[in-house]
Amino acid sequence: MNASRIGLRVTHALFLVALIAHAAAAREYHVSVKGNDGGNGSSSRPFKTISTAARVAQPGDVITVHAGTYRERVTPPRGGESDAKRIVYQAASGEKVEIKGSEVVKNWAKVQDDVWKVTLPNSFFGAFNPYSDLIRGDWFNPQGREHHSGAVYLDGEWLTEAAKLDEVLKPAGATALWFGQVDKDNTTIWAQFKGVNPNEQLVEINVRRTVFYPEKPGINYITVRGFTLCHAATQWAPPTAEQVGLIGTHWSKGWIIENNVIRHSRCSGVTLGKYGDEWDNKSANSAEGYVKTIERALKNGWNKETIGHHIVRNNTISHCEQTGICGSLGAVFSQITNNHIYNIWFQRRFSGAEMGGIKLHAAIDALIKN
Repeated sequence: MNASRIGLRVTHALFLVALIAHAAAAREYHVSVKGNDGGNGSSSRPFKTISTAARVAQPGDVITVHAGTYRERVTPPRGGESDAKRIVYQAASGEKVEIKGSEVVKNWAKVQDDVWKVTLPNSFFGAFNPYSDLIRGDWFNPQGREHHSGAVYLDGEWLTEAAKLDEVLKPAGATALWFGQVDKDNTTIWAQFKGVNPNEQLVEINVRRTVFYPEKPGINYITVRGFTLCHAATQWAPPTAEQVGLIGTHWSKGWIIENNVIRHSRCSGVTLGKYGDEWDNKSANSAEGYVKTIERALKNGWNKETIGHHIVRNNTISHCEQTGICGSLGAVFSQITNNHIYNIWFQRRFSGAEMGGIKLHAAIDALIKN
């Protein structure tokens, strides 16, 4: 056997060893509503929360989530290393998996007619209370009233926030209303539940700002596949501020968001946008302010090697009051294909310059198709 053939066989053998080593190192973690976060994430001892799996997953690992409803914010602490060695979050094949930014609320007391109210201690919400969180930001038009990032849902459908309590106390019309009030100790919510007892139905309220979003930028190469993601108290997302969506990439590279149902976000569904800084929402609603945003982004790693290249495909996105998908600067070199987007800016209680099914700023070499 000549030397060239020996060398070729050695090369193939080394490649095979490397492949086997990679496969052995990569793990699949399982999550189940019947699991325990004290488990090891195996199929026989699954974790109970997706967040626990996220904390231990390393590049190349897969997190498989089994049927059920998970009420948590998933904050991935790390991403993958490359397109071939990413961290995958996926719903188990053929199973319905919901991740919600809401909590179920019972103990509603009847006020009159179809009007009910519930009082919750502010500790119920932790550090973030959507019912004191005013929607605001560059190019936002409140239309002469206040709006909050909170929301109330009856059997999966959201009610509409009233401008004043008096509106809720009137007989319920075609559009059911809610109103919230926060003092130093408690949050009180009044809502119209026409012809039903809310204590006998599924009533949920927003409690989390987002459902799937990294706390810090630069969490690259993540796949999110096959989930129903819903109920987020998202804030207005102009091109001159950090854009936090129901699910978002937070100034990173190489995400794949595919085959999901994404619905009921107070502002935006999917965000591929910029990082946050002290200049957020200080553009004075001006073109000059946006140009300054671009200049700062260039100093903050905005280039082809580090940002964008996301794939958003085959998702159903609905019931978002600002955008289905948005991205300022961070959507460069991305592909957005075959998504069904509808019922965006549906309630129309506020407006601004940023509404749309898809709205990208600086969409350099981005593809939007089907």
